[in-house]
Amino acid sequence: MIKGIVIVNNSGKPRLVKFYQNVFGEERQQSVIRRVFQQVSTRSDSFCNYLEGSIPEWGDNIKLIYRHYATLYFVFAVDAQESDLGILDLIQVFVEALDKQFENVCELDLIFHSDRVHYILDEIVMGGMVLETNINSILQAVNDQERMHKLSIKNATTGKSDTVDAISTKLGASRSAW
Repeated sequence: MIKGIVIVNNSGKPRLVKFYQNVFGEERQQSVIRRVFQQVSTRSDSFCNYLEGSIPEWGDNIKLIYRHYATLYFVFAVDAQESDLGILDLIQVFVEALDKQFENVCELDLIFHSDRVHYILDEIVMGGMVLETNINSILQAVNDQERMHKLSIKNATTGKSDTVDAISTKLGASRSAW
């Protein structure tokens, strides 16, 4: 199970943090982020991309699996049962989805479009379990979400309200497909 996902820059500033196993209190959350950053940032890029360790908030036998892209560390904290290569592939899927969504994703995209970054992550991982790994399906769901949002804003300003069938037709799906 995935315990948490942390994206930090080279200075240790968190750009995205998602805990799937609760870490109560802001102080303890900051401690986890600092501990994760210290462990991955001190490693040479020539070392392998996973390390085993202990993070007291999540217990023993936690693996930190990460990739370092330009100025960002993408770190997934998982339990011992998860496949190292599977999680590395999942990180690659996440980064590729971000890259296609933002056309060459950079740190500023994570800051200024955090809602879309969270939508993409929620399409991939929910509750610490992997949901989807197909990049096209992930991006289609995110684009549908954005179209629904724009449609709801348009309807709110005009005072119109569409039925579920009308909205699904506009998105290109029918109720029978659900």
